[in-house]
Amino acid sequence: MKTTTLFLAAAMAAFAVGPVLAESVDSADVKHEQAAINMFGGPIYTGEPALAVTAALVKAGGGAESFSFANALVSMLGEETVNAEVAKLTKQYGEEEVNTFIGGMDMAIGFGLKRASEAGVIMPEPADLSGVELAKTLVEAGVAPDGAFWSGYLFDKALSNKLHNQVMIDINASAGYEKDKVTHKILNQAMYDVAQALQMKDVKLADLH
Repeated sequence: MKTTTLFLAAAMAAFAVGPVLAESVDSADVKHEQAAINMFGGPIYTGEPALAVTAALVKAGGGAESFSFANALVSMLGEETVNAEVAKLTKQYGEEEVNTFIGGMDMAIGFGLKRASEAGVIMPEPADLSGVELAKTLVEAGVAPDGAFWSGYLFDKALSNKLHNQVMIDINASAGYEKDKVTHKILNQAMYDVAQALQMKDVKLADLH
């Protein structure tokens, strides 16, 4: 199960959720998003988060009380696909960076849940999404206006840009800037790989990968 845990972290699908269900923003908001950049690259997202999609991901992983990255990703893509991606990422980045990535995603989930609770965020009923349909929705959530999947753009849509920034501060203080950067870098690559596996060929690879 170690290998499946490795890649599921890649999705962070647990918090990276929901652009397709978000409300549209006005032109002033769009211009602001195009001008502002997240810490590790890519535009920011300031619209409403799709909490129902986030809830669907949490459900896929076993629920808030016993959520498992591995269970969520395997439920979407299958264990064979997950294991193949783990092997690919390890060959590409090395075991040390992949371990850093996994630890970073674990912290992101923990800090994200904590910050959401403090902000009084109440999760709605899960969206009717599962399997490949849920996986595609998560990929779409991180695709920015430039056509590339960006970790920061995805994290903004998890709960909000404000909460995403708070979680970034938490991770940087706990693990350090460089480890946070590695986490974003590998997530960009992993979710791009998922897009290609799902025949979402229009999704581009972010500059940071």
